[in-house]
Order: sequence, then structure tokens, then C-alpha cells
Amino acid sequence: MHPERIDGEAFAALYTDHLTHVQRGAEALLRAQGLAGMVIPSGAPKKKVELDDQYFPFRPSPHFVHWAPHLLPHAALVVVPGERPRLLVERVTSFWERPAPLEWTGYLSSFDVTEVDEGVDLGNNRPRRGRMAYVGDDHAEASRWGFGAADINPASVVIGDLLDNPEGLVAGLHALRTRKTPYVVACLAEATARAARGHKAARAAFLESDVSELSLHLTYLEAVGADDPDTPYKGIVALGSNGAVLHHVAYGRAPSGRAEESLLVDAGASCLGYGSDITRTWVRGEGGVVALFRALVGEVEAAQRRILAQIRVGLPYEDLHDASHHELAQALSAVGLLRGSADEAVAAGVTRAFFPHGLGHSLGLQVHDVGCRPRAPKPENPYLRHTSLIEEGQVFTIEPGLYFIDALLGKVRAGAAAGLVAWDVVDALSTFGGIRIEDNVVVQAGATPVRNLTRPHLPFGL
Repeated sequence: MHPERIDGEAFAALYTDHLTHVQRGAEALLRAQGLAGMVIPSGAPKKKVELDDQYFPFRPSPHFVHWAPHLLPHAALVVVPGERPRLLVERVTSFWERPAPLEWTGYLSSFDVTEVDEGVDLGNNRPRRGRMAYVGDDHAEASRWGFGAADINPASVVIGDLLDNPEGLVAGLHALRTRKTPYVVACLAEATARAARGHKAARAAFLESDVSELSLHLTYLEAVGADDPDTPYKGIVALGSNGAVLHHVAYGRAPSGRAEESLLVDAGASCLGYGSDITRTWVRGEGGVVALFRALVGEVEAAQRRILAQIRVGLPYEDLHDASHHELAQALSAVGLLRGSADEAVAAGVTRAFFPHGLGHSLGLQVHDVGCRPRAPKPENPYLRHTSLIEEGQVFTIEPGLYFIDALLGKVRAGAAAGLVAWDVVDALSTFGGIRIEDNVVVQAGATPVRNLTRPHLPFGL
């Protein structure tokens, strides 16, 4: 059973178990660091321009939200081993804005909640026992709690002659987030279901009429029921050749005017601070070139399914990434984009010109969540964000892609491997920009090692 809606006793029980897991992990980390406890602030809005009074949309600290989905500024957690966690909330008296309503408040009963007046000295709320740590980057706020620089994100502590955990407190908190609890998976599943509604709406609008990228972006947001700042990242909406711009967010304001057109949408949705990340590519129109590009989309999707089938606990994620180049070489070969063999294309680095980014990344409170890149990738994989062993409880994306990027393919065309590529086919397809197929998956134990959060809501072709 996978409860995905954030209501009812089942979801509340998942959160209670999650909080117990986080508390135990944090207590072990604090003891290993020789710390009596820690304060974790939610954060404060940041100004767009120092001489103005406009602020960026607020994003709370992920360290804070890992404990509580209290997605509001001017709050803090006080965590002491063996004690019930405390949630400190500042009363906001400003009449300029009203805080956004909380989506779920069931977490509040798990904390001792204290309200304080806005702007007061917070030092009296800090426990006076041993060395406490402050987790955050706002030194002015840390000073309100009475913390000095040495206690802000402490890197390590010396116990006797031993340097214990040189990576420090924050690295330990990152590691605690790498294996997702059932509560987190439920939030990610719901975020994925919400995003799927937006993808379906954007696809329908694209197939029904000639519309602009901006219009498609707004269609997506309306279907999700979100404003732009509510989504985990600014959605990528790319028509035609814009699909070759991996993070295209400079939306065109006018329809393309083309009957034969492609659309790449990379967009997610949020649930209690957790974000999904889905990409789909569609094409409309008739004719030989459209049919060829549509076939290539199908080959990339088939390659993605083969990659998904290789996921297993204990496999280095980078090995999966390397295997994806062989799978994508098969996709290129299947539609006549290669003159040489798939193995030759991989060995010569040709596939890295078509597929320059990483296969995927950890997913959670941040779109590119932390903790799963313990080391740098190999030089040939500079943009890979996941380099750890695949473990039960990890949630990550699988997003192979093929693109017609002039700057990268131009180097191949001018190099020794030029004869491995069918350049007439590249030129014919380049107007469609590129393809990316991205799903969110959970690594599980047992006979079914992968739970795909995306496909139940967004099957291929939808």
C-alpha cells in the first residue's frame, strides 16, 4: 500500500515514523560530533535588490523541512537528544502580506510549539547545556540565538586526540536525507501525481492548436493548481529547436507557426516541500521527418525502460550512467543516425555530444537533492550528480536524452569521428531540438527493485 494523499490516519502515521527516524539519526550524529543539540532555522525571505523592498519567494531550509513541513519563515527547531523537539514560531504582525496557508498541519502535535514576538532576542530559548550548534548561513540570525562563528555549521570537533567525523554536522544531515522514509516517498508520489496533471494538460494544448511556450507554461501551472513560485523549479517549456537548450526558460511569447513541431516539457510539482521532476517530449504533424523524429522519441523511451531494468541495490550509479550511453547509441543506430556501430560511437565519445548531461540525480527536498555525490564523477561524466552506490530507499530520476546541439555536434563533425554520424539525418532532425524522457523512481528491496512514481500517472504517449 502506498498512501499518496496527505490526509487521514495512514499519512499521519507515516509522518510520526519519519520524525522518529530523523530524531534518532540526528541524535546519533550529535553524539558523534560531541554536541548537546542544535538549532535549525526555517530561514527568512531574501531581498531581490538591497535598495528595494521586494523579496524572492520564500524557500525554507531543507534541513528544517526534513523535520517539519512548516513552510513558513521566521521559525526554528530546537533539537536535543532525548527530548521532544521544539518548534519556535515568531508572531508576524506585518500587514503588508499574509503568510500562505499550510497545506497540512498534522505535524504540529509532534512538537512543543512556542510562539515569540517578532524580532526579540532568542537567546533565552536556547538550551544551556554543553555545546550547541546552529545549522544555517544567516550569521545575524545565529547571533540572535547567541551563537558565535565557531558554532555555526561546525565542521568537526576534537574529542581527546581524535578528530571525529571531519566532514561535520551538515554533511551528516545531508547523509540522513539520502534514504527516503515512507512518509517522504508518499510526499514525492503525490508531487509526481500533481505534475502529471500539468504534463497531460500541456500535451493536449500542444496537440490541439498552435500555442506559445508561455501559454503552455501557464496551462501547466493551472492544471497543477500552482503559481510559479509554488513549483520546485521553473519549468522548461521548449518548442522545436529550443529543445536543444537544456534549461530553456526564456519562453517564446508567440506560437511557432509550424504544423510539424516538437515540444519538450521538463516540469515538476510540490507536496509539503518535496518536489517531483518529470520530462516528456511530444511531436505533432505528419510527413517523413516527423515520423522519423517520432520514432527516435520511441527509441529513447525504450532505452529508458532498459536502463530502469538494470537498477539494483549495490550498483554504482555511475555504472548505470555509463550503460545509458550504450542504450542511447542503440537508439541513434535504430533510426539511422549512426553510420558506424553503437559500440564505436560510445568509444569515440559521439554519444556524449548527443547526450551531454548526467543520467539523473537524487530527488527530495531539493530538486537536485544532496548526499548522493560523495565523490566527483569520472572526467568524461562532468555533469553527473549521483556517484554513490544505489541503495534501498534512494529516490532519483532517470532521464536519458538526445539533443541536436550545434556547439557539441560541430566538434564531432570536424573531428576524427565524423564518419560515424549520418549528418544528413542530423540536419533533417535538428529543427526538433531534442528529446528527454524523465521518471522519478524509488529503490526498493525484494523482487521488485524499482517503484516508478511517474508511469502510473503518465504512461508513455501521454
